[in-house]
Amino acid sequence: MTFDLPRARIEPPLCAPHAAACHGFLHSLESGAAVDGPGMRFVFFLSGCQFRCLYCHNPDTWKLHNGREVSVEDLLAEVAPLASFLKFAGGVTFSGGEPMMQAEFVNATAREIKARLGLHVALDTQGHLHARVADDWFDPIDLVMLDIKHIDPERHQALTAQALKPTLDCAARMVRLGKKMRIRYVLVPGWTDGADEVARMADYVASLGPSVELVEVLPFHQLGRAKWAGVGTAYQLSDTPTPSPDEAEAARAVFRARGLIAC
Repeated sequence: MTFDLPRARIEPPLCAPHAAACHGFLHSLESGAAVDGPGMRFVFFLSGCQFRCLYCHNPDTWKLHNGREVSVEDLLAEVAPLASFLKFAGGVTFSGGEPMMQAEFVNATAREIKARLGLHVALDTQGHLHARVADDWFDPIDLVMLDIKHIDPERHQALTAQALKPTLDCAARMVRLGKKMRIRYVLVPGWTDGADEVARMADYVASLGPSVELVEVLPFHQLGRAKWAGVGTAYQLSDTPTPSPDEAEAARAVFRARGLIAC
């Protein structure tokens, strides 16, 4: 089963690397997130994404300029009052959308957060745009939360409207750079929950070795369904159920059987 989805234009970089005066586009933020990295997180949700995932719960983040324009200093001002708490409780996560759509802005902000506030920094990404940045772009990133949507290239293309290989290349690059990773896998009935699909994904993730500290199996949900009408795109998964707790736990067990920690 495939669907024709609109293709996204990949925007050029917004600013020079490491520039404190750099500007970007912020969709929203959350100051007490518990599911976006280790501990309690301050999360910046950046606008812009070139994926068109059928199960996306934030399609309002797809267009870059749907967000409000902000500077590095704006984001520092948001997180600074909580820095002393976040230093021992968690840290900062860049999410989206796809934060690497605004790679130079994210990098400039991450470097300032690391240098001035000393916080743990996580990046929630599907990794598709990693080849656009140099290795030292990842220096201020302590953890990469890599979303792998599907392990089969054709099914990945049908599910996201983008190719799988750049994401897998990103995973291999993180192994080479010695970056810690959390792999995120959305369990979608009829799309990503087949026994063979889960087993192939688990085998692949296990092959990445000790760089993977955790696998997150995330059950599909319908919470973002109403947003699809707002972006003028038909929602294709209206009849897709949320996996039961037992189904999600069965998928986690497949990863654990390969020696991985899964939650």
